[in-house]
Amino acid sequence: MRSGFLKLSGNAQGCIWMALCGLGFSVMAAFVKLAGQSHMNIFEITFFRVLIGFLMLVPFIARSGLGSLHTQYIKAHALRAVLGFVAMICAYLGIAKLELATYTALSFTKPLFAVILAVIILKEDVRWRRWAATIVGFIGVLVMMQPGSNTFNPWALLALGDAMSIALLITILKRLPASETPLVMLFYYGLIGTLMIAPFAIYQWQWPTSTQWLYLLAIGSTGALSQYWWILAFKAGEASVVAPFDYLRLLFAGMIGFAIFGELPDHWTLIGSAMIVGSTVYIAQREARRRGAS
Repeated sequence: MRSGFLKLSGNAQGCIWMALCGLGFSVMAAFVKLAGQSHMNIFEITFFRVLIGFLMLVPFIARSGLGSLHTQYIKAHALRAVLGFVAMICAYLGIAKLELATYTALSFTKPLFAVILAVIILKEDVRWRRWAATIVGFIGVLVMMQPGSNTFNPWALLALGDAMSIALLITILKRLPASETPLVMLFYYGLIGTLMIAPFAIYQWQWPTSTQWLYLLAIGSTGALSQYWWILAFKAGEASVVAPFDYLRLLFAGMIGFAIFGELPDHWTLIGSAMIVGSTVYIAQREARRRGAS
């Protein structure tokens, strides 16, 4: 099975990793919402998310050795940690205040930012069909947002801060050389992020209950694994191809929101979801045809 996966094109592998990433982050978001409902403060949730993910790297570091952590791009890793901190605070506040599907829909301005940055900064060649499919997906997001409704509240605007931060993270990731392994990226992200968030968490510290500890462990583990898949996705494929597959997170968030929180998507959500999924499927088909013709 693994050998079959490795025979796929880089873009195809990237799309699969992104789909797995979307599922993982949707599960993590559900635990973030549960933690928020249990009255944990956002900085403490963010701190444990980064710390637990960082500690999960210890066995891999022990096996690979400290020499595997050498990098010449510490400034880029520090910038990733800062952007990640901003993105997580925006995301966790938004998730706590909004329905999962609503926040997820709002966060889908991110792929549009990613495509634009990929063209401007990474000089990727994006043809008109991919542009069109991406635009259709974005229109689907607008359908779900229903401009003029109560979707546009101050908490909803946090999705834009999350989206822009992640889009910049994607661009930085693609500019790093192949020698920067996922382990190196996760190590410096976790180390710098933990040190950065710790003062905020200590200032508002509340000792977690046993149930809250379970939430925190789930957030940290699923978040770290999803982030690893996210890195693999953009290392394997072009940002402009891989990014739209993050739209699948909308389906996962909708199903989890209904199963756990009783959040039932309305008909606008279903229409928007159909447009978004249709655009991602079309992009995948176009990429497969292009690879087959080359």
